[in-house]
Amino acid sequence: MSIINSKSKRVFLFDIDGTLLISDGAGSSSWTLAFEELYNISADIFQYTDTGMTDQAIAKHTFEATMKRSATEAELKELIEVRLRHLRETIHASAHFEILTGVTELLTKLKATGAILGVVTGNLQLAAEMKLEKANLSSFFSFGGYGSDAYERVDLTQIAIDRCRDIYGADLALDEFVAIGDTPNDVKAAHGCGIQCVGVGTHKYKREDLSEAGADFAIDNLAEGLPMFGIIL
Repeated sequence: MSIINSKSKRVFLFDIDGTLLISDGAGSSSWTLAFEELYNISADIFQYTDTGMTDQAIAKHTFEATMKRSATEAELKELIEVRLRHLRETIHASAHFEILTGVTELLTKLKATGAILGVVTGNLQLAAEMKLEKANLSSFFSFGGYGSDAYERVDLTQIAIDRCRDIYGADLALDEFVAIGDTPNDVKAAHGCGIQCVGVGTHKYKREDLSEAGADFAIDNLAEGLPMFGIIL
């Protein structure tokens, strides 16, 4: 495996929630508030969804589970719009919004090496931008694949790869791309696109869980750097 150098640009695609930051329940609270406003129902997304799901999938699964019927496209669109409005409020009110250990230092180091940085996140693009701005991390990333782009995570991962090639050159090989995430869904999506994945045990799943899920590499947190790619903090 090549180490980043002046002749080779490796591309790192970072998940956001649980990998770069934790929003202290701002995301789930905003869904609850949206369901209460629109349908007078208290919906807990954790009862019906799994970590690593896209926002579109969360909206659909939670709607169907709580309303006991399928949602129309118009209903899902309205639900997502109301949720985004509440998300701005819940992020602002979050008392324990946290940038995870080692994140800023690692991103700074990667930028200094000439690495290309993007995001792959189930968040809608606007939701992702809100969280990255709150964490002062927006300036590190020039592109991404977002939950507003696709329903399945593997598809938005491919979109991120395609966008990167559009910006930085179509000759970027798949073995230069690395996804970094904290769930088995991140691993599955990366491998579905033919790229490597580093599992980070900073949230629901631990390093051992992500190794078992098939991550090419697994670490406890990003303060370890990415020694498998020559990045030591």
